[in-house]
Amino acid sequence: MRRRPTVLAAILTGLPVILAVTVLTGIAPSPAAAGTRPAAVAGTRRGATVSADPVDNTPHIQDGTVRAIAVVGDTVVVGGDFTSLTDAGRRRWYERDHLFAYNLRTGRVLSFAPELDGPVYALAAGPGGTVYVGGNFSSVDGVAQNSLARLYVDTGEQVPGFDASLDNGDVRALAAVGPWLYAGGTFGSINGTGRAAVARLSDRTGDVDPNFDLHLAAPNLGRPKVEDLAISPNGSRLVVVGAIAQAGAQYRAQLALADTSGSVARLANWWTDTFATPCSSNFDTYLRAVDFSPDGSYFVTVTTGRAPDPARPCDSAARFNVSGTGAHRPVWVNRTGGDSLYSVLVTGSAVYVGGHQRWMDNPFGNESAGPGAVSRTGIAALDPVTGRALPWNPTRSRGVGVRAMAYTPAGLIVGSDTDQLGHEYHARIGMFPPSGR
Repeated sequence: MRRRPTVLAAILTGLPVILAVTVLTGIAPSPAAAGTRPAAVAGTRRGATVSADPVDNTPHIQDGTVRAIAVVGDTVVVGGDFTSLTDAGRRRWYERDHLFAYNLRTGRVLSFAPELDGPVYALAAGPGGTVYVGGNFSSVDGVAQNSLARLYVDTGEQVPGFDASLDNGDVRALAAVGPWLYAGGTFGSINGTGRAAVARLSDRTGDVDPNFDLHLAAPNLGRPKVEDLAISPNGSRLVVVGAIAQAGAQYRAQLALADTSGSVARLANWWTDTFATPCSSNFDTYLRAVDFSPDGSYFVTVTTGRAPDPARPCDSAARFNVSGTGAHRPVWVNRTGGDSLYSVLVTGSAVYVGGHQRWMDNPFGNESAGPGAVSRTGIAALDPVTGRALPWNPTRSRGVGVRAMAYTPAGLIVGSDTDQLGHEYHARIGMFPPSGR
């Protein structure tokens, strides 16, 4: 059986690269190139977490996996590859293919029920009570719409005037800020305009922005793929992660940062070779998710990998500061000891990570609890400054793992493929309220 080449192999065979891979042993903060000492976001209490006791009014999804969550006002929109759900009391059943919505405060399942013929991988709240939907589908309510749509959350109908349809591939990540919608995935073009794996669109019309093209490439990997992306709150920086070896013909190993502050987006003079080292040869990329801090000064990545090794960033969470130019190293790395992480959400006071991990603070574990490891089954909160696991430990049934999280003043919403959250039955969706509620 022919193995797929790793990102490292693509880089070594297709690009001149200076490999100065840092050996990261443990999770103590390390100096970032041209960075400042990490600090918690102003106005937040570092280390503060949500309650470990989930609310009791969320619906229960009966099959499949939750892969995306977006909050539009008091409406929670949930996407994935499921087909049915019940109310919180498990008295009423609902058929919902790939997409549904419920009230954030009461948990009541809403009438929002558009018919999609394929799974939803990404959601983003839009203006005017709308939501952007990305995935691998070819129609919405029987009307041709390939993998990207904008819907009203009250009716589920498509928003007139938004006409963005993929010519191929899928959408795996969405982010909306200002007048723009950023989309990432496996596509090569949108509405006939070539864009490799990432594009910026008008949030109203879906037109492809001619002033944004990162020219992503992945020699020897077939095609580039964006697994996730995040935009800083002020819209000035975009980070993309996935099967990437080049951006704008420059070396970028699985991660690229763009300067989106001007009218013409440009590749930022910021890079890291942290992810140039291979993990498992089964993966064309082992990066799975990324999220910016509320102040935009740093972002956190999470990875899979199947290669427990304190010298590699496999199966880990890592913080990178944005400031400065040139090469950057992680401020900290927290390893699980061999279990994948699939989602990350940064609130400023904490960094929440989800997957099917058994431990955190476990750099020397090899499918085992090494020295200093702490039990954090399926979900954890990390200190944003040190990277160490915070005491918060609600646990969840592991399954494949947490694929989606969303944060609102009402709490932390968690979507996965299992039915136990905080030692209670919460099938595939649940919410941890603020502490003290």
